[in-house]
Parts: sequence; C-alpha cells; structure tokens
Amino acid sequence: MDALPLSLTVLDYAAVAVFGATGALAAARRGYDIVTFGFFAAVTGVGGGTLRDLLIGAPVFWVDRPQYILVCLAGALAIWIFGWGRGRERLLLWLDAVGMAAYTVVGALKAVSLGVNPLAAIVMGVLTSTFGGIIRDVLAHEPSVLLRRELTVSPALAGAALFVGLDAIGAPVLVAGPAGFLAALVMRGGAIQFGWQAPAFRRTPPA
Repeated sequence: MDALPLSLTVLDYAAVAVFGATGALAAARRGYDIVTFGFFAAVTGVGGGTLRDLLIGAPVFWVDRPQYILVCLAGALAIWIFGWGRGRERLLLWLDAVGMAAYTVVGALKAVSLGVNPLAAIVMGVLTSTFGGIIRDVLAHEPSVLLRRELTVSPALAGAALFVGLDAIGAPVLVAGPAGFLAALVMRGGAIQFGWQAPAFRRTPPA
C-alpha cells in the first residue's frame, strides 16, 4: 500500500497488530499452544485484507510485505507473555475498536485507489475490518461478530460510507480518512462503553 499517507500506513500496521493480538486472545481462552497462537494471530490480522485483495484483483498485500505477518506474530507473542487478564482484555477491546476503524478506512482507500466503484469500495472497507474477526470466531468456536446485536459491523459500514462519500466529492484523503476513522471509532466505542445495539427484528407484532 505505497499510496497510503504515512499516518494511515501507521494505522494500517497498528490495526494488523491489534487484530493479530485478538486472534491470539481467542487461542488463549482455549488454552492452545504457541504455534496455534501464531496461526490465529496471522489469520485474524491479514484475513480481511486478503479477501479484499482477492476480490478486487490486487496482489495480496502481505505476500510481498512479510512484515505484516511478523507484526501479527508480535501481537501473538505479547499475549503469550503478558497473558489476558480482565483488565488487559478490556484494553484490547478498545484497541480492537481502533484497529477496526483504521482498517475500515485503509480497505476502502485501497479499493478507491484501484478504481473500484463507490458502493463496492464501501463493501471492501467493511470486509477488510471484519472478515478476519469472523474467521477468528469460527476457528475458536465463538459466536460470530455477525450474530451480535452490539454494534460491530455497523460502525465499519458508517466509517467506510463516510470516507467514500467524502472522497467522491473531492475531499483530500487527509480529511476523508480521519473523518471515516472517527465515525467508525465513535460508534464502536459507544457500543463498548454504553452497550449500543442495532434494533432487532420483532417476530411478533407489538401488543
């Protein structure tokens, strides 16, 4: 992703590291060995970006940049060494929110920069920031993020849509990027702090 501004490049690596750590955390909860820690971390960290690149026909980003895998493994090693007590898990939840917001913008930006249409670029932003977590949950036999009423996918959708919308009207990346990032982070942060949830479908009409 050579076209990324430096600030977004830093966020990109930070997001991969945090997602990698959440993958290792899922392995920790199951008591797996250190090799599985690394596998969970790598799959979670690069899973969303891999799917995005395959769908838009771009070279898979980590194949020529092995430092992304190394960053995932570093996140796994940190969990292995320092553990995952309740306080650290809460911190990691917030870091995961930051990573999700960053990956939302990075994913949408890469799609836009390769000429993908705006609607598909929004979808790419959402996939980039959520698909790794979906794979992690499947591997760890945990409820998928898609099945939680707590806002998880919606913040990514809002952030990607705002970024792509601003880009479409000519806003510079250094304006559209932070705007999309903050929109996603505020919504996800509200879900973590205040329990914001999406409305559920009512199977029976109200009395």
